[in-house]
Amino acid sequence: MEKFGLPLPLDTPTRVAVARHPVHPMLVTFPIAFFLGALACDGAFLWSGDTFWARAALWLLGAGLVMGALAGLAGTIELLAVEGIRRRAASWSHFVAAVLLLAVQAVNWRERMAVGVDEAVVPFGIMLSLLGAGWVAVAGWLGGKLVFEHQVGVGGDDTED
Repeated sequence: MEKFGLPLPLDTPTRVAVARHPVHPMLVTFPIAFFLGALACDGAFLWSGDTFWARAALWLLGAGLVMGALAGLAGTIELLAVEGIRRRAASWSHFVAAVLLLAVQAVNWRERMAVGVDEAVVPFGIMLSLLGAGWVAVAGWLGGKLVFEHQVGVGGDDTED
């Protein structure tokens, strides 16, 4: 029990990397951009009524889900493989927020596929896109907390450059 009272080391290294560059932060930029882009397309559809924007939002949601699953896989491997990450509450909070984000956007995408592209945007599609943008903010805040406060993924791996 005594070891749980010790502070966690800063500069926790990454395990899922390409040339020592962590994969998870490289991948998360895509679902963030795609999900926020889907919200922007919903707004453009609401403003213009042009079905193009509803179709673009559908494609962005689908691409965001694929890239989010890949980023989530890399992040989950990191979470489970690295004790310094696993022992931080912010890691688990980030994980839960990201899973909720993907769940909300999966429902958003499924509804658009089931109901019809332009019929699903108002009001539920845009509300789900707004909720997804909120979860992007929460997951991003917690991920930033891990990087900037706990220095997860920025530390060395005991090798010289």
